[in-house]
Amino acid sequence: MEPTNNGSLKDGGTATLLEKNIGGNTLLIVKPQTEIAKTEEIDNKTAPAEYQEKLPENKPKKSSKNIILAFLGIGAVVIAGKFGYSYWRYATTHQETDNATVAGHIHNVSSRINGNVAEVLVNDNQIVNKGQLLVKLDANDYQVKVNQAKAALEVAKKQAGAAAANINLAAETAKATTTQAKGDIGGAEAAIENAKAAVQEAESGIPAAQATLAQAQTGVPVAIAAVKEAETGVAAAEAQLAQAEANLQKAEADYNRYNSLYTSGAISHQQLDTAKAAYQVALSQKNVAIQGIQQAKARVAQAQEGVTKAQAQITEAKEGIAKAEAKLAQAKENVSSAEAKYTTSQGSLQQAGAKEQQTEVNRAQYEASKAAIVQSEAALKDAELQLSYTNIIAPAAGRIGKKNIEVGQRVQAGTPLLAIVSNEYWITANFKETQMEKMKPGQAVEIKLDAFPHKIFLGRLDSVSPASGAQFALLPPDNATGNYTKIVQRIPVKIVFDADSIKGYENRITPGMSAVISVDVAE
Repeated sequence: MEPTNNGSLKDGGTATLLEKNIGGNTLLIVKPQTEIAKTEEIDNKTAPAEYQEKLPENKPKKSSKNIILAFLGIGAVVIAGKFGYSYWRYATTHQETDNATVAGHIHNVSSRINGNVAEVLVNDNQIVNKGQLLVKLDANDYQVKVNQAKAALEVAKKQAGAAAANINLAAETAKATTTQAKGDIGGAEAAIENAKAAVQEAESGIPAAQATLAQAQTGVPVAIAAVKEAETGVAAAEAQLAQAEANLQKAEADYNRYNSLYTSGAISHQQLDTAKAAYQVALSQKNVAIQGIQQAKARVAQAQEGVTKAQAQITEAKEGIAKAEAKLAQAKENVSSAEAKYTTSQGSLQQAGAKEQQTEVNRAQYEASKAAIVQSEAALKDAELQLSYTNIIAPAAGRIGKKNIEVGQRVQAGTPLLAIVSNEYWITANFKETQMEKMKPGQAVEIKLDAFPHKIFLGRLDSVSPASGAQFALLPPDNATGNYTKIVQRIPVKIVFDADSIKGYENRITPGMSAVISVDVAE
């Protein structure tokens, strides 16, 4: 036995760590310094000769290498035990998986209309803001459609204005036509009465003519009476002439007004012909009245000549009878004309009622014109909206990716042009269903990304998928087919990053990166 190390005892003495070889095994013994000295003296005196060579004084001291190795072994065991305990404790409070990837919002940008690419304002991997202009399409065709829509809107407005004006015009025209038709009816009724009176007068003229013949036969006294009677006939004829002239002026004014309305397209040709016929009738009445005056004057002259020309008066009296009969026929014809004019006036009144209905039609056309204005305004807004689609803007902030658009390219509606990857991302971790017992939202998470192996990110468990990944597959498994094999399912879990944890890495973390997730499930 030989000392290998020194130390102090609790009672203040010194002790030495001794190494003793027994049966080929080396033992470490701690003894006080006093006992070591006594033992060494005894051993040195009583040791055999073959052992004397192994005594400390007879051989060099051994190296402390074995002691160091012993301490290192003890330390390794302690460290291993501590590490094993720590790992066991960590494993019981954490659930870990490497089946996890970074996910994020990828906004696929496409064209909403057909067109040719005029300008591309972004490059691959460029950072863009929400609302930033990305691509311009050729806007000439859509600008033409906008101009056409504006022109159509102006036309609709003009048509509505014209329809509104037609409403007032038709209303005033119908009112005037009604008034005129009522006046014509009144005039026709008066003309009928006058014509009937003329018939009666003409009927009474025949006996008068016969009496004239008798008077002519009786001589001069009768002729004088005939002169007076003829003078009375002159006054009546002049009154008829005045009436005929008044009727002629009215008929002429009506004919001129109807002619103007026909020229502007406001009345039909039939109405113009009716007015013309009325004018001609009035003109004929005037001529008849003039003739009546002349005849009356002639009768006066004949009556004056009756003294000397009794025979001629007899002949003239006979002619007067014939004329009276003709006058009767003319009077009856005037009655028929007046009745026809009355019928025409009633037709004019009915036409006035039709014009009032035309006013209602014009109001309906005006309402239709207003609807056309609304339709044209909607078409203009649609054309302007289509024109705005020629400017393709960013729907969200992020970075440009998968750009496959160039100037001059023809694109169709829905053609993918590029993608925008937003800066909002999270982790989708697929845990085994056997790991889900203690997981719940809000638990702390450690995140290790393969792209940044020396950086540990922090986060929290946001939510758990309502079904396993297999249930969302295109062809979910059917366990009722008879060949069931139990397979541990994976449950997707959403994990969000802590904002402070990813500072400086916001633009370096991208969707699709692999991750290792550790969730703290301790209570």
